[in-house]
Amino acid sequence: MKIGAVTIGQSPRVDVTKDIMGLFDDSLELVQAGGLDGLTREEIEAFAPGPEDYVLVSRLTDGSSVTFAERHILPRLQNAITKMEEEGCALVMMFCTGSFPETLSAKNIPLIYPCELLDRLVPLMTKKSSIICMTPSPLQTAQCEEKWKKYVDQVKAVAASPYGEWDALEEAAEQVKDMDGDLIVLDCIGYTQEMKRMFAEKTGKKVVLPRTLLARVVSELTNL
Repeated sequence: MKIGAVTIGQSPRVDVTKDIMGLFDDSLELVQAGGLDGLTREEIEAFAPGPEDYVLVSRLTDGSSVTFAERHILPRLQNAITKMEEEGCALVMMFCTGSFPETLSAKNIPLIYPCELLDRLVPLMTKKSSIICMTPSPLQTAQCEEKWKKYVDQVKAVAASPYGEWDALEEAAEQVKDMDGDLIVLDCIGYTQEMKRMFAEKTGKKVVLPRTLLARVVSELTNL
């Protein structure tokens, strides 16, 4: 079976697939595409977010990260989704936890967003209805808190990039250790299994990792 994975950055997302491919059947073929594929860093810099933009952060193929406005890549994402459907993919999963307009669509196959899985499951996983949300950039903390307040009573967003220095992530774990929330949401597809383990060990809190949550759901769908 062939399935698609669309990243908002550049493909292939080898950092994501190394954590999730073991959850799928060996016969599964993964087709990848990205909203920033084929663009230079200079071209991507023209996508810098303004004050009213929905801010996204993602990874380039050289391993570095970039920050940009969602609106600039929507047509490119739709083209990738359409091409995957035409090539026979049974479903397409989004390698991003951000929220996307309903204008993105597939005609006859499922389009699986991690954010929709998280929106439904996170409220069930926090007994106190209080979460700590890790997000890559300080530019995203306000939009992150605004989003999660629709689903839980309390949320505190803290910026620590999965694409930056490990020391910064450990400092963030120390920062959130004594915060009131009983659940940490690593709200970016870039956070890894290793990062999840570190946050759990340093804070003693439950931690949700979107990339493996997404992969487990898709694995179930492809085994029906």
